[in-house]
Amino acid sequence: MTKLFSRFLKDESGATAIEYGLIAALISVALIAGATTLGGKIGDTFNNLGVQMDKAKTASATTPATQQ
Repeated sequence: MTKLFSRFLKDESGATAIEYGLIAALISVALIAGATTLGGKIGDTFNNLGVQMDKAKTASATTPATQQ
């Protein structure tokens, strides 16, 4: 019985699996945080671009076109 218990205490395969799981979880949290931040900035950029394009369209519609 003591041999079984001492062998159980020396077995570190479960600890290694847990460590790999924790590393994978930390990497995924970092990726999600980065993607969320970057995604928000990209969304703002496209929204600003759309606003500027709408302004340009409105400005070109209100100015008389030159006739040729």
